[in-house]
Amino acid sequence: MKKKKLEVRLSDRRMHKLRLYAVSVDKTMTAIIEDFIDSLPETK
Repeated sequence: MKKKKLEVRLSDRRMHKLRLYAVSVDKTMTAIIEDFIDSLPETK
């Protein structure tokens, strides 16, 4: 599978929140975002 790069602009507050959450669940920020995308419902 070919990987793509996504650039996202976040406020400092949101970036900090994401980093803290990633550390607390022992996952990378990429893994957290991928898990969220995978949880989205399929569209028709």
